Amino acid sequence: MQILVDADACPVKEEAAKVATRHGLVIHFVSNSHMRLPLGDNVKRVVVAGGVDAADDWIAEHAGVGDIVVTADIPLASRAIKKGARVLSHAGKPFTEDSIGMALAMRDLMAQLRETGEARGNNPVFTPADRSKFLQGLENAVQATKRASAG
Repeated sequence: MQILVDADACPVKEEAAKVATRHGLVIHFVSNSHMRLPLGDNVKRVVVAGGVDAADDWIAEHAGVGDIVVTADIPLASRAIKKGARVLSHAGKPFTEDSIGMALAMRDLMAQLRETGEARGNNPVFTPADRSKFLQGLENAVQATKRASAG
């Protein structure tokens, strides 16, 4: 079991590293550029070269059954789910086989509405409550993955 984090726009790097350390898990922070990361023997930095989707491609290639992927990128979440990984958003919301289709459809709809000017992109403020939800969501994902591998 490992945690793979889509790190370029991730607001919960410290929180993810704390959970990984507590459970003795390796955590990979994958990004397109060098960035400040939490320290730890279990913390691995992966800086990919290439295009916009290079980090996503690396994560999708290395994710598998028993792994946890942290991302806000819905297409990446879909790819990771297809590989058998558990996927969690930065806000702690799990993406599942049951929910990913609707998430992809909403993403496409919102993109179309932004293109036509009927909607504007908004990035809501990331609050301490969001951090707390993420911590709980990641803890739940780790526990569920451990239970699944033990059974």
